[in-house]
Amino acid sequence: MPVAQTDAGVALPAQWQSPASRDAGAVNAQWWRSFGSVELAALVESAQRDSFDVAAAVARVRQADALVRISGASLVPEITAGAAAERVKAVGYPVVNDYSGYFAASYELDLWGANRSARQGAIDTLGATAAARDAVVLTLTGDIADTYWQVLALRERAAIAREDLAAGQQLLGFIQSQYRAGAATPGDVAQQTALVAQLRQSVAQYVQQAHDSRIALAVLSGRAPQSLAVSGVSIDDVTAPVIDAGLPVDVLTRRPDIAAAERQLAAANANVTVARAAMLPSITLTAQFGAGNTHLANLFDHPIYDLAAGLSAPIFNAGRLAANRDLALAQREERLANYRSAIVAALGDVEAALNAIDGIEARQRAQDEALAQASVALNQAESRYRAGAETLLSVLDAQRTLYAARDGAVQLKLARLQAAVALFKALGGGWQANRGGAQTAAVNHEGGVDRSEANCSSAGECHE
Repeated sequence: MPVAQTDAGVALPAQWQSPASRDAGAVNAQWWRSFGSVELAALVESAQRDSFDVAAAVARVRQADALVRISGASLVPEITAGAAAERVKAVGYPVVNDYSGYFAASYELDLWGANRSARQGAIDTLGATAAARDAVVLTLTGDIADTYWQVLALRERAAIAREDLAAGQQLLGFIQSQYRAGAATPGDVAQQTALVAQLRQSVAQYVQQAHDSRIALAVLSGRAPQSLAVSGVSIDDVTAPVIDAGLPVDVLTRRPDIAAAERQLAAANANVTVARAAMLPSITLTAQFGAGNTHLANLFDHPIYDLAAGLSAPIFNAGRLAANRDLALAQREERLANYRSAIVAALGDVEAALNAIDGIEARQRAQDEALAQASVALNQAESRYRAGAETLLSVLDAQRTLYAARDGAVQLKLARLQAAVALFKALGGGWQANRGGAQTAAVNHEGGVDRSEANCSSAGECHE
């Protein structure tokens, strides 16, 4: 893959700062299946098939493939042919028939490699477009997974909030009975009534957000929201997979966006060759064979042959050709900067995802302890209440503490799942360099092109 042949001049770290996980699994092209969710797998595969963003990206690849064939046409002679038949009748003269035909060929010698570079630039652009298509698919897949987990987490939080609301309503009833017995004040009743209203608001909020996320999921999938149903209601049974991040140098050949940036750099280098060649003389060869006669049977009795060679060179163009060369050089510098930026951003994405996983797992361990202690506290409060040593108020407070701990655990579980998705995306989602061979195969199928890779230096110079 050309990515491995291009020196971007970016120093790569030997390893990641975040500690590597033991027993980690390698990233494969169907990484979303590692979560073990059948519904998620179906949603992803449906979105990859029906998404309009993917369809547009595929169409852009076909456009780039057509441009490769267009640019390759200049490497072979252009041949045209024509024929004409005319019948003329002038006043006072007999009818005259005139028949003619010709074959013509023209070819511009590629003395300075402009035509070859133009075709190579088109091939590199095709490679960049195909890699960009794969990046669109990867981004879509990650967004589908993120949104799906969000739908399930919000539904689970809504269920917890309903249980909290039920406990709050039970506590409100207890306080109202205490108030009627003269053991509570109107302020106590008002305070708990306000709390119950807040809990109703939380339930409604989670339900609305879950519905909004389901709508977003449908849009990502290229489907009308009314036609998409999500059956999952909880992320409790989902386990985030342990992912092998590999080494930083591996990211160069795993990320389609890096491959796209590298091919864009190679295409820009080819454009520099084309711009420089335009400033030099060009030679065009032409050949023509023609014949004409008033009788069709005698059309080729007196044919005419014509062979010619023409030399042209730019003399004065007010600096236009030099400006085009400078433009191509500046564009190559821009593409080199973009390529370097893509590499650095990829390193940052992986490191940030690893750091997020490490931090979230530490928080989950603390949250698990808090959840366990809240459960113990509730069990003790219930036991004391049944023994008459504790009031119902203490039991309901312990329930609310447990519900809050459960809600916090769901939020952290969602963050952990989404961090795993982010790491999968940062590592390229199982994308491999040889997957870019599809565009090469398309070129070979259409135009017999045998793709040659360019070797580019950190300065942006590329050579065959």
